[in-house]
Amino acid sequence: MLRDLLYEENSFGVFLLVTVVLGGGAAWLAGRAVARAWSRGWLVVFYAMLIGAAVRFIHFSLFDATFLSPHYYAVDTAIALAFGFAGFRVTRRRQMARQYGFMRRTGTGSQA
Repeated sequence: MLRDLLYEENSFGVFLLVTVVLGGGAAWLAGRAVARAWSRGWLVVFYAMLIGAAVRFIHFSLFDATFLSPHYYAVDTAIALAFGFAGFRVTRRRQMARQYGFMRRTGTGSQA
């Protein structure tokens, strides 16, 4: 059942609020911060793992979920990774367009 695969609480709203909105939002901002610092993308993985642990703690402390659950930690971290890499990619594309936009306008460089 999808409910048991994604979340252990009785309400999908709790999963949506904590994991997707709070955890995903934090991961988006972390990915954006990594891109704005011109750092490597692998840092997003590190921050997503920390955010996954924080999301697990919120589920545990507020909604009486299991804290040390590898399965649900993996779910929370995977969602954080998706949002983190999306934030990283969107920000990096904007940076590259702003920084190297002259290459596209003048015709220099490859048009891929």
